[in-house]
Amino acid sequence: MAQLQTSVVDVQAKENCLAHAIIIAIAKAENYPEYAAYRRRYKVRPAEKKLLANTGIDFSGGGGFPN
Repeated sequence: MAQLQTSVVDVQAKENCLAHAIIIAIAKAENYPEYAAYRRRYKVRPAEKKLLANTGIDFSGGGGFPN
């Protein structure tokens, strides 16, 4: 039986934390070279903006969860 690898990343973004977590997960899954930088909160803001623009999702209100 194959052993599954798990990974937990603590996202401490002050805004768009769900988008930040999605970007980190995609980068990890696709072996993206900027994965380590994204985990350390470097270079992730442009990727977040691109993701939100392409999907049309608006997290400005907390993603539907009360603040």
